[in-house]
Amino acid sequence: MKKIILVADDSPSIRKFVSFALKLKGYEIISASDGMEALEKLPNAKINLVITDLNMPNLDGFELIKAIRNNVELKEIPIIILSSLSGSEEIKKGMEFGANSYLAKPFDPQRIAYEVSKYLN
Repeated sequence: MKKIILVADDSPSIRKFVSFALKLKGYEIISASDGMEALEKLPNAKINLVITDLNMPNLDGFELIKAIRNNVELKEIPIIILSSLSGSEEIKKGMEFGANSYLAKPFDPQRIAYEVSKYLN
């Protein structure tokens, strides 16, 4: 059974790059262009992990994490932040909101595959 990862990022090139790196490892990828679209897709698929950007229109990554953590059916899903915001304040806030890992852009595809493998083995 393939593990399903939801990738939420407003950059099509980042979504494509992350998808490509993780599909090579055998994961199925569902993409969302912002937090709102991600929230709409979460209940409809058996998502095993979420990778989210922080800076997105409509609903940012912090609000997406908060919504997932406040939903009794979704709150156990591991969340990895993938953001160009790499200051200690953003990292601290992301972890306080309930993220499991924080990766800064630009990122290495091996690194993201490693982070995902920590939660999906």
